[in-house]
Amino acid sequence: MDLSPLINHIRNYISLEFSDADLLLLQEYIPIVHYKKGSILLKEGEISKDSYFNFRGCVRMFYNINGVEKTANFYTENKFITVFDSYTQKKPSEVYLECIEDCTLAKISFDSEQELLKKFPKLEVLSRLILEEELSTYQNIVATFVSLSPEERYVNLMENRPELLNRIPQYYLSSYLGVSPESLSRIRKRIFSK
Repeated sequence: MDLSPLINHIRNYISLEFSDADLLLLQEYIPIVHYKKGSILLKEGEISKDSYFNFRGCVRMFYNINGVEKTANFYTENKFITVFDSYTQKKPSEVYLECIEDCTLAKISFDSEQELLKKFPKLEVLSRLILEEELSTYQNIVATFVSLSPEERYVNLMENRPELLNRIPQYYLSSYLGVSPESLSRIRKRIFSK
């Protein structure tokens, strides 16, 4: 697999043409790595040295609160995966990143990213746009917890991320929605019986 999906995704944000030499440089700095289901990309307490672009699979971000896993997000195809405060500020991570499917990810280290930003200054704009998109995503997640009931959160998930419903195990979905698996079953029954 080559970096074409990543290059095409970048072009959704900014216009940037890469020469053949540029593409070779990108491949040198951004390896494509395959991870098995269950692989942990980052643990709580570690400092994130890498960010990723998801070609295939699903990565779950979760907190471990007193031994209970609380899912914060799912990263599927064509999503960037970064624990920003740990990656950019070198702070110990408060979250885990786990592959819940076999995954193919483009992996970029912080140092490689800095080198590429020097070589391709337009990528600074890309970084800002991705950061803004992630901030918006997290604000929406928080807003759903503040303003919606669990049933409304499930309907919101159906409308905005329907690909997750048949792909993610119910116990991860229930954790993401902030309900027990039993409550999620009741919510689904109510919704689909209407």
